[in-house]
Parts: sequence; C-alpha cells; structure tokens
Amino acid sequence: MKYSLDEKPALVPLLLYGLQWWVVSLPSVIIMGMVVARLHFTGIGEQVAYMRKLFWLMGIITVVQVYWGHRLPLVVGPASTLLVGLVASASAGVNAMYSSILIGGALLALAAVTGVLSRLRVFFTARIVAVILVLIAFTLSPTILRLVAGEAGGHASANLCFALVMAFALVICNARLPGVWKSLTVLFGIGVGSLCYFLAFGLPAVPAMPENGEGMRFFLSSFELHPGALLSFLFCFLALTINELGSIESVGHMLRAEGMDARIKRGAGLQGAANMAAGALGIIGPVDFSFSAGLITATGCASRFTLAPAGIALALCGFFPHLVLLFSCIPGVVMGALMLYLMTTQLAGGLTVLTQSGGVTDFAGGVVMGLPLMIGLLISFAPPAALGGFPEFLRPVVGNGFVMGTVAVILLEHVVFRKKTAG
Repeated sequence: MKYSLDEKPALVPLLLYGLQWWVVSLPSVIIMGMVVARLHFTGIGEQVAYMRKLFWLMGIITVVQVYWGHRLPLVVGPASTLLVGLVASASAGVNAMYSSILIGGALLALAAVTGVLSRLRVFFTARIVAVILVLIAFTLSPTILRLVAGEAGGHASANLCFALVMAFALVICNARLPGVWKSLTVLFGIGVGSLCYFLAFGLPAVPAMPENGEGMRFFLSSFELHPGALLSFLFCFLALTINELGSIESVGHMLRAEGMDARIKRGAGLQGAANMAAGALGIIGPVDFSFSAGLITATGCASRFTLAPAGIALALCGFFPHLVLLFSCIPGVVMGALMLYLMTTQLAGGLTVLTQSGGVTDFAGGVVMGLPLMIGLLISFAPPAALGGFPEFLRPVVGNGFVMGTVAVILLEHVVFRKKTAG
C-alpha cells in the first residue's frame, strides 16, 4: 500500500485520491436519489430540492465517519433496501414513510450504542444474509421495469432493448476495464448511456430552472406514525444493518484494522443517527458500501483521510442547483439499465456469500433459499387487486415482497429447519 489506513497524504495526492473517491461515490447518489425523487414528486423544483438535501447529508456523513465513526475508507450512499420500503409503502404517504426511517435509524443507533447489535450478529446466518441480498435485487425488478417503460411512449420495445444492451455493456466494461477504471463503470454508464439515448431518440426538453427556493421544504412537514409502514421499514433496516456490518467488517479485516468491535459500534451508531437525520429531512437514508475494497486494491491507497475531500465535494454539489438540474435530464431508461446492473452486482454478492459458506448442500437448504425468493417475487409482481382485500395498515407489510421473503427465510432457517440446517 502507498498509504496506510491512518497515514495522511500530502495535499496534492490527498486531493487527487479524494477526486477518485468522489467520482466513485457520485453515481449511487444520482441514481438512487433521482429514482426516489421522481417517485415522490412530479415538479422539477421538488426533485431538485430533494437531491440537494441528499447531497448534503451524504457528504456530511462521509466526513463524520472518516474522523469519528468507523474511521475506514468506505463509500457512503443511499441504501437500496430503503428504496424497497419506499416503493412498497407509497400508499402510506411521504410523512409516514420518512417518519418510519427516522424511527428505524434511532433503533439502529440505540442497538449499536448499547451493544445489542453485536449480540444479534449470530442471528444473521449465511443463508439469511444471502437471501436478503438476493431479495433486494428481485423485489426492485418492478421498479426497474417502470423506469425502462415509464418514458417509452411508442418506443417500449426499443427502450427495453436499449436497457438490456446497456446492462450487458456495463457488465463487459466491468470485466474488461483494468484497475481503478473498473470503479468508474457506473459513471461512464450515466454519461455514455445518456448520450447514446439522446442520439437515438432525440434530446429531451430542458426543464426550466426553478425559482430560488421553490420546492425546498427543509424538514418533514409532520411526524406521522403508520404501523404497517413502520413494520415494513424495520425489516428494511434489518437488511441495512447486515449491509453496514458486512461493509465495515470486510474493509476492516482487509486492512487489518485494530479495534473492530469499537469501529462497528461507532460506525453503525453514526449510520443510525444519519438515518434519523434523513427521516427528519424527508430523504432516503445512507449505508456504507463494501465495493470500497476494490478501489483500495486498485489504487494502493488505504488512507481514510482521502474520503474527506470526496465528502466535502458531495456536500458542495448540493449548493449548485444547476448541476443538480442537469442530473434530472438523465433518461429513465438509462437509470433503469444502471439499476439493472447494480442489482445484478447485488445478486452476485448474495450468491457469493452462499457459495463461500456452503449454505445449500441438501434439499432442505434449497427450500430455505427457494421459498422466500419465490414469495418475494410473487408479491412484488402481484396486481393491486390481489392486495386490496387486506386492511390498509397492513398493505405496506403484506404488499412488500422483501419483507415477506425475509419473514419466510427467518422462519425456515430458525424454526422449520432449525435442527437440519443450524450451524
């Protein structure tokens, strides 16, 4: 390694490495942020305001984690598992959804600070972790389809073909690009994919810049407790916790960082606090991403301090509304293709966990994996009429394929096949 974990490079290398981290961090904020902003709002002013707040929070929590949290070189971005909850709980309303994120963040912070989180880690067996990772990818499939077809008009078939070709191209780039260039695959996808789409289907109408402050409500308008939405998001936070712990442990062990228990406690606690802030601001909450290890290996730089300029740059993006407005021009089909690629990597991560742990060695193990995934898919694609008979407060739970699949795998792993699969 050129720079160790606690070694601070000189100013020029610090800024250059920080630029690399910023470029790697940017795509997840843009993609997840724009998907959720369009899910909630049709007005460009509200979408820009949403993105600005998201940039501020992601930048701040990146810097805070580097200096006072887990103190590891980890990229922070919007949590895809919370996107699952936002899509499934849309009927509950914006205030109820983000109030649930606030509560979920508070519980995560409390569990980390009190030490409960470390005792719960044994509950997350390899099969449960693998199913949860795969469920996130599967249950976001309807959202990806809507992104691809939502702007189709008379080009539905062409849009589908474009998205599939682009997803294949991203996979090929990831496989062929060397070193640090591999980490820029998604960023290239945003730029080149949008350019190709505009060349094929024409330039979009450039949205007018909203008036200063238009759509900018800084905090959630009111706190609203919705039992169904809250229960749904608690399961989403279960997945977020698994992701957070896995990211900290993988990078920490790779760098042989000392005091891992304390790092996990501080990192997860601060991430819980950041999700509380996200709920109060009415934006999707953050999580640490484990793909940071790839960039560390490619650049030979493990210094945590190089994340600080990247975090500052992310926060600064929120002060430039015209830059944020530019992101709103990204076609939905391009974001759908990027989501397809990202969820493919999520699925690959789940399968890797399963393979390395030997999680399926017999028929019972296959059922523990298979039934929850089938339940998640079935519910995710269920028509609204199939869920209309349930009480309104239960729909965010029974209508959430991720939640129902998670409940199923927990019951199968720890109750039905406990004696056969434990260990």
